Amino acid sequence: MKKKTKIEEKNVSPEVNEVEELKTKVESLEAKVAELEDIKLRQMAEFDNYRRRTQKEKLELMDNAGEGIFRDMLPLADDWERMMGAMDKYDDVASLKEGAQLVYDKFVKFLNDHKVTAIETENKDFSTDEHEAITTFAAGEDKKGKVIDCTQKGYKLGEKVIRFAKVVVGE
Repeated sequence: MKKKTKIEEKNVSPEVNEVEELKTKVESLEAKVAELEDIKLRQMAEFDNYRRRTQKEKLELMDNAGEGIFRDMLPLADDWERMMGAMDKYDDVASLKEGAQLVYDKFVKFLNDHKVTAIETENKDFSTDEHEAITTFAAGEDKKGKVIDCTQKGYKLGEKVIRFAKVVVGE
């Protein structure tokens, strides 16, 4: 295209100048759209990579989630094996009983360290949030709706019930 002289520019109508300005603006906007589409595609690819990475990490976490707990349980298994071996060697029932109590106490501490606690049942009001009634027992008016006996302990992990306590309820 031929470059216009100053005289020719003065003779150009305002509509032609406006058209040139609009063409320039359109070109600028098209460049901006192309830039934004490029940014969008990069962000979509980045998010897709993030999603894949987190999915892989989640699978690895699920595969290895129990590792720490099982590693912490190994000393309990060792103590239990020692206790079982001692049962064959010794006739002293009192010391075997004491050893069994020590292993049990260590196991209860292990549960507490991992935020597993027993659900209290003794003289408690029956609650469907924590208890499973296996039967009812006529126990008088003062024991109505109360837990009379616990046939199987229930446990919570934090605040979540992981096993309901099986109880006998007074009626």
